[in-house]
Amino acid sequence: MSTPGVLSFTQQAWEQVLAKVKRAVVYLDAACAESLHWGCGSSRLLEAVGNSACYLREFEPAAVGGGAEHPKAVFVLSCLLKGRTVETLRDIICRSHFQYCVVVTAVNHAVHLTANHVPPAAAAELEGQQPVFEQLEEKLCEWMGNMNYTAEVLHVPLLLAPAAPHLALTPAFASLFPLLPQDVHILNRARPDKRRLGNLAEVDATTLTPELLLTIRCLVSGLSSLCEHLGVREECFAVGSLSRIIAADLANFAPAKNRRKTATGRASVVFVDRTLDLTGAVGHHGDNLVEKILSVLPQLPGHTNDVMVNMVELTALQAEEENQNIVAPGCLAQSNDPAAKALWEALLNTKHKEAVMEVRRHLVEAASRENLPIKMSMGRVTPGQLTSYIHLFKNNLKALRNHCGLLQLGLATVQTLKHLQTAKWDNFLAFERLLLQSIGESTMSVVLNQLLPMIKPSNQRTNDDYSPEELLVLLIYIYSVSGEFSVDKDLGEGEEKVKKALAQVFCEESELSPLLQKITGCDSSINLTFHKSRSAMDELFTSLRDIAGARNLMKQFKSVYVPGNHTHQASYKPLLKQVVEEIFNPERPDPVDIEHMSSGLTDLLKTGFSMFMKLAFLYKSDSPQKSLIPRPTRSGYQAVIVLSTRLLKPTNIPELLFTTDRLHPDLGF
Repeated sequence: MSTPGVLSFTQQAWEQVLAKVKRAVVYLDAACAESLHWGCGSSRLLEAVGNSACYLREFEPAAVGGGAEHPKAVFVLSCLLKGRTVETLRDIICRSHFQYCVVVTAVNHAVHLTANHVPPAAAAELEGQQPVFEQLEEKLCEWMGNMNYTAEVLHVPLLLAPAAPHLALTPAFASLFPLLPQDVHILNRARPDKRRLGNLAEVDATTLTPELLLTIRCLVSGLSSLCEHLGVREECFAVGSLSRIIAADLANFAPAKNRRKTATGRASVVFVDRTLDLTGAVGHHGDNLVEKILSVLPQLPGHTNDVMVNMVELTALQAEEENQNIVAPGCLAQSNDPAAKALWEALLNTKHKEAVMEVRRHLVEAASRENLPIKMSMGRVTPGQLTSYIHLFKNNLKALRNHCGLLQLGLATVQTLKHLQTAKWDNFLAFERLLLQSIGESTMSVVLNQLLPMIKPSNQRTNDDYSPEELLVLLIYIYSVSGEFSVDKDLGEGEEKVKKALAQVFCEESELSPLLQKITGCDSSINLTFHKSRSAMDELFTSLRDIAGARNLMKQFKSVYVPGNHTHQASYKPLLKQVVEEIFNPERPDPVDIEHMSSGLTDLLKTGFSMFMKLAFLYKSDSPQKSLIPRPTRSGYQAVIVLSTRLLKPTNIPELLFTTDRLHPDLGF
């Protein structure tokens, strides 16, 4: 039996679902569909359903119900069974002819008790019982129109979308984003009769909004199930304010306490706030092909982590824009194709040059196995060369079927290499390098002045110029890498110039992009006045200053900027890299910024060394324990797993930073 990991965790969870779906109409929400997509593929679900017709439907209020020929339905949901979610269930069932309904939720029953305001003491007395699920089962029968019909409600931990053996994503929490200093002011306004919070360090679970607290508890529920699957007793650590709250919640999660008593393995779970370092997320330093594919290809509809690959090249259709929607798109996730999975994992772990050579090697080997007339060529890999190899499969249906996954990754590579945005990648990189040198030699106002000539209205921009969205990406880079800076008159004037120029550019856009619509609150440039645009800029720059000050509370990880000297240019050192180096530091001093969250008495001791417990026993290089720390850079660990809410690309960050309601995530209530 293979070692338990994120893939086996996800596949075992889906096996529980697949056991219920025979001859059923299956409704999935977007997050569960994404978990299925990466974990075992929709074909596995269709096989389990067993009907020739396709009975997979999106879970939404307007979803088509089931006719008399469809007596069974299975609903697979990532969220709490409450509010709008239950209303949608009711509406679909009431307009259908179901006699047997199964509802699967990724959130366990203990969290449903919390959501229904059951006190912890009362919840403890209900151990082994599931009253919330039982009540919903009765409702399901009522909606089906006969109390003798069959209804089941069960919890299955469909938390992850496993992108690789040691990399998994949490689609249901793609919009969960760490708090910023401005959020402290909002929290204070909601608690006028209580002690005011001074900064993010004083924010804890008791001060959060109910929606955010429940979102965290839903995430913790899934992480606890993962730890159970891995057979580990976890120790929780945090870098950052929201991470501290999540780590503390997992450490004190009541259903996990009995599990930990019998666990034979040990794990170190380190949570890190992404806002402490957005430089890498918006930067273009990464020499990785997958990073570029994710950045330039369009997003797969309904997904947060995969892209659309245009497959028209493999058909007889002309590669015209109007034909792109005729053929179903390809994608990166190839869960049922071992050869394509091996290539995908290689692309994730190699540099750009080696990655494109790996794509060529796989295409050549596949063509050779199919006896296709391939002409070998060495040297530099070009898009044209890869395209010629891919075209060999075009008129050979057997070869096309055998290597469909590989061809999708090959086309993704070709389309990325030929994309205009890829050519612009080097422009971004050059400007970011210039900024790194300027930051060490100039004030922030001078750095902002360098940006001013690049802010151009749409009628003056060429393909080499930066769009408003790209300018926002550059601003986030500037403020994140700079970190804390002194605010003076020159900075105020520099910011005012950039605000005014950007506000004017927003107003002169012929059409507002979805991001600009969210930022300005206007659905059309016709309705966007300069005053509205200017107000949006003020809010935007408040967030930028918050990002610059995100590491203010850190003692050890205060900077990601490494100044230049006579032998080295100034550079960027990712915060995650600093955290990993600290974790694996053989000297192992007290880790000031990596905070240990205890589930026992020591959590109550808030003085001196007890607040920051030593990690020595957790990070011994000869310890045979599992670890959920960022990268496997040292031997002695059985496994290293990276979990992320999503695969970020530069354009994701402005939306998460400027338009996400961090304190009130949508729970479907």
